[in-house]
Amino acid sequence: MKKYILFFILIGSVITQAVGQTITNTGPEAAGFSAEHLKRMDIAMNDWVEKGYMNGATALIIRDGKVAYHKAIGFNDLDTKAPLQKEGIFRIASQTKAITSVAIMMLFDEGKLLLTDPVSMYIPSFKKQNVLVNFNSKDTSYTTVPAKREVTIKDLLTHTSGLGYAQIGSKEANAIYAKNNITAGLGVKGRTLLSAMTQLGELPLMHQPGEKFTYGLNTDVLGCLVEIISGVSLDEFFKTRIFEPLGMKDTYFNVPANKASRLVNLYTETPQGKLVKANAGMLNSLATSNYPLVPHTYYSGGAGLSSTIYDYGIFLQMLLNNGVYNNKRLLGRNTVRMMTTNQIEGIPYSGGTFGLGFGVVTDQNSGSAPAQVGTFNWGGAFATSYWVDPKEKMVYLFFRQLQARTHNEVVEKFRALTYQAIKD
Repeated sequence: MKKYILFFILIGSVITQAVGQTITNTGPEAAGFSAEHLKRMDIAMNDWVEKGYMNGATALIIRDGKVAYHKAIGFNDLDTKAPLQKEGIFRIASQTKAITSVAIMMLFDEGKLLLTDPVSMYIPSFKKQNVLVNFNSKDTSYTTVPAKREVTIKDLLTHTSGLGYAQIGSKEANAIYAKNNITAGLGVKGRTLLSAMTQLGELPLMHQPGEKFTYGLNTDVLGCLVEIISGVSLDEFFKTRIFEPLGMKDTYFNVPANKASRLVNLYTETPQGKLVKANAGMLNSLATSNYPLVPHTYYSGGAGLSSTIYDYGIFLQMLLNNGVYNNKRLLGRNTVRMMTTNQIEGIPYSGGTFGLGFGVVTDQNSGSAPAQVGTFNWGGAFATSYWVDPKEKMVYLFFRQLQARTHNEVVEKFRALTYQAIKD
């Protein structure tokens, strides 16, 4: 009889692992948090609003699949004092990169690509590339040398390809890309992703592949590869292969008209430190702030999505669950391990460590914040940030919609308050 009981226990354990932990709203104590200490989060966030550090923010903390904290504090409109809603839809910008990276790794799991594949297998213009040597800022002319090797898919995932960023990158990248109508991917009309990435492949790399970390248009190229390899648009792939299986109902490239009122106002900071509604997008140069509401078919894998904090929390819980959520497996557990392991050992990067689409905490940089070794994270240019701490079984996110000098200060205080409130 004992053997049968043990058998059923083991079977039940396997089934539980296959299902993947779903998010439940149980409150702080059930999640192992002190409700009293989490009140400090309320006080701090209200203080940041009163001091003008932000108009408002939403925060979500999930531990062991249980919601410990999910609140919106402050205002969506400082003029009318309309409150910020926790169901608000945020422009998540570079948080799109994690989703695109997952899409690529899903295709890897299916045997449809290898990380060592040269990008030229799919976009021929990436063959026989050149690397920038000298740049003349007066007339944007430049000289190059041949690349020592081809850019691979892994180079794109680790931002070591040598591709720069348009509009927000180095002066060389900004000038060369602008001259060739290459953008950071927001508000693009009258152009396909494939045509833009094909042209990008014809332009010089900022350094030799694999020799440095340069945050660039790598994930837009990955998005293009998803379209080429899967045969559907990135929008369709995300919707049918990721969002619908996970139950992410509020994540879009094009926010539908019936949800337009939920798009959170974007604020920026004047030189005098005053918060004002932004009349343009990222750094007042990339796109009008209402770009998520303007129908478009250029799907930027590096920056184009909008989402709610809860939707994105579901996506991160799937990764914390080693690739499965609510009985839907998107990635193999060893694939998640690869993505969240440092992949750039010996490559110069100020952040120190980076996996396949994520910044990661290792022994090398664990002393700079309370996050445990193994934590992975990233964020977006419009002041949205996320972290996943596997050792604490915790997902935590902090979303504002603001361009301001106080961003890093506020984010680090949020993180400290999060860890301080853990009871056990």
